Amino acid sequence: MSFPRKDYSQEPQKKNLTPGQAKVKIAAFCAYQERSQQEVRDKLYTYGLYQDEVEELISVMITENFLNEERFAEAYVRGKFYLKKWGRLKIEQGLKQHRLSANCIKLGMREIDPDEYWEELLGLAVKKWATTQESDLFKKKAKIHRFLISRGFEYDLVSSAVQEVASAG
Repeated sequence: MSFPRKDYSQEPQKKNLTPGQAKVKIAAFCAYQERSQQEVRDKLYTYGLYQDEVEELISVMITENFLNEERFAEAYVRGKFYLKKWGRLKIEQGLKQHRLSANCIKLGMREIDPDEYWEELLGLAVKKWATTQESDLFKKKAKIHRFLISRGFEYDLVSSAVQEVASAG
């Protein structure tokens, strides 16, 4: 028994909405959670709209306060730091992928308190130290170091945190 192969050569079918229909849908999309202009732009293109219609709808969303890049940056930073436990480097990279301006990124990064940042980094290091099953101290430090770097924390802070955790335990 054989199954017919799926044809991947064609683009996915666009929805082809009118600008009025798209405005209603995109308003609901923006009201659900904070969005970047790039997310909204990408979504509007899936509705089959042209570039001038997309840019017009984005400007309408901005004037009606559905879209606000600074508000998005602040919400993104809070979520990624406090919920996902990401470091500044990874958060900043994520904001750049959303094509935010340097000013919006800077404003968003203010959401992270330096003292809380250090405590979070130290807490992650302690937790990882306790769960890492490695008898060689050098390898254990290296594993924790790599883990924290992959989370987006700065190298010098990670080194200090690993050193502090290693000396304590």
